[in-house]
Amino acid sequence: MPTPPDPSVLYPDVAACGSLAAALRTEADGCLGAVPVTSPDFAPLRHAAVASTLPHREPLAISAWSHERRWSIRGEEPFQSMALIDGRTDDLAEVARAARAWHDGAPLDDIRQAAPFVHLTGRFEVPDNDPARLTESEWQGKRQEAAELEYAWRETYHKLVEAAHAEPALRVLYPFTSHWALRFSTTTRPNLTVVGPCLSANSDGTYGVGRGFISQDLGQFATAQEAVAVAVRQLPSGLGPTTLGGYPARQTTRSTAQQRTAPYLANGAT
Repeated sequence: MPTPPDPSVLYPDVAACGSLAAALRTEADGCLGAVPVTSPDFAPLRHAAVASTLPHREPLAISAWSHERRWSIRGEEPFQSMALIDGRTDDLAEVARAARAWHDGAPLDDIRQAAPFVHLTGRFEVPDNDPARLTESEWQGKRQEAAELEYAWRETYHKLVEAAHAEPALRVLYPFTSHWALRFSTTTRPNLTVVGPCLSANSDGTYGVGRGFISQDLGQFATAQEAVAVAVRQLPSGLGPTTLGGYPARQTTRSTAQQRTAPYLANGAT
């Protein structure tokens, strides 16, 4: 990949303001008002953060792409650091509108209405960190992610996620993926407790079940329902309700969160 240009080349207007935070205020035409907007000292032209009035929202992370003129956002909940919203746009005014709605505590659907580039991940807010609701939220996120994939194997993977969600014994477990293999935990993030086998969707349209990561030692099956049935039979007995996975060892503060960058950036963003 070629070396990216200096940010001031792609973003001369931001450079003229001195920081992305200052440029947001200028572009917003007063919409941000007294809303806290900051940029880190290490990359003021490329990053900014907008705090929220809600304690169960991290500051909205805003990042400029490195190879083309575009911005990405990511809005997380603090307990698991999972994205509730994300998105990308070449319109900084839209970013400002999304930031204002995030700061004001607007419902997620209303944030998208204020700034249509915003993508809702499917997860919903769980202010009290109830583990059952966090599990439900993560399943909703996984189902939406599977439905939105653009890969050739999207249909096979989507069928797998839907079949697993339809099974009550798996639906009460916390779902997570690793290299697109579907796995389960008896605890939520941030500290997962893996249980049961691993389910995978193969490129030939079959489904694998294995005891280990991306293993298919328990067999390959023609349908997602068959694979899920085998996985359920492999679950240990006596599993109780999903519990919280413990708090992060290092609590993220508002000041450090403002310096974090969105980890999902692609297409030239770093």
